[in-house]
Amino acid sequence: MVLGWLLLLVTALPPGTTGAKDCVFCELTDSLSCPGTHMRCGDDEDCFTGRGVAQGAGPIINKGCTRATSCGREEPVSYMGITYSLVTNCCTGHLCNGAPNPTGSWMAGATTGLALGMLLLLLQHLL
Repeated sequence: MVLGWLLLLVTALPPGTTGAKDCVFCELTDSLSCPGTHMRCGDDEDCFTGRGVAQGAGPIINKGCTRATSCGREEPVSYMGITYSLVTNCCTGHLCNGAPNPTGSWMAGATTGLALGMLLLLLQHLL
């Protein structure tokens, strides 16, 4: 019975709280729209959105997976013959680097909190 409850709680957790996650991927582009495709990240990777600027040129973006050590870093990248300063911003949720969805982010947090609260209640009754 206890094993069944634990299994239910683990499956109730939103993707991204149990290891590997999916992120949106798109190559460097000067388009403000970057719909991209889904890609699976490794256990030690986070989703990211890179935003680049260069003097006299419009902004560029890219998205994908990266190691946490690359988050927040500013690096030079070349796009269409211009060197841009690209800053990588990371996030930790499932598809969190896709289109903004504040309701979905809040809902994922609420689901996780509810599942963890239920797990604590269950553990208190067992001990």
